[in-house]
Amino acid sequence: MALIAPSLLSAEFTNFAAALEFLEQAGADMVHCDVMDGLFVPNITFGQPMIAALRKKTKLPLDVHLMVQDPGRYVAEFADAGADIITVHAEACTHLHRTLQQIREKGCKAGVALNPATPLDVLEYVMNDVDLILCMSVNPGFGGQKFIPAVLEKVRKAAKMIASTGREILLEVDGGVNEENAPELIKAGATLLVAGNAVFKNTDPAAAIRHIKGDTLL
Repeated sequence: MALIAPSLLSAEFTNFAAALEFLEQAGADMVHCDVMDGLFVPNITFGQPMIAALRKKTKLPLDVHLMVQDPGRYVAEFADAGADIITVHAEACTHLHRTLQQIREKGCKAGVALNPATPLDVLEYVMNDVDLILCMSVNPGFGGQKFIPAVLEKVRKAAKMIASTGREILLEVDGGVNEENAPELIKAGATLLVAGNAVFKNTDPAAAIRHIKGDTLL
């Protein structure tokens, strides 16, 4: 069984408060917040004021995914806004180690996201500084994309890397995750799944959360 962090990118933007209340009642473990700047990715979503507003409306951990260029500029602001986990893209950081240190110094868990074509090698010298590894299973920037099957093997390799450290590091997968591929991802070693459309566009969102987490596998 895995944890689930439904993505607000697929929720109704005009009523996030209701979405958060639903997620708490439905058994979500975290809330995934996709922050996009229109530079690192083509889309623009929301920023620090929205995270601060979400923090006031839920006790669930806020899993803040910064899809922004040079994210170190914003770490302190997102931490102060109420983020519990701040994940940055290795591709967007000039000095990845320094950025991870910034996140931890602010009292947040530090995550590194890798685009589908980015090899795991970039993590070799920061494994002692990460609390979460995010394998993107779509190219970031838009919700509703199809899962890239090649990422499954990447998840297996990432799980082995984590096991070799002896540390508790979350292995997150984001992009096209649904009830069909979630069991395979959990079997491969994923411990935290992000799901957007598979939850919020489902006719039975609460059941979708249970199935994606793997409750039915027990």
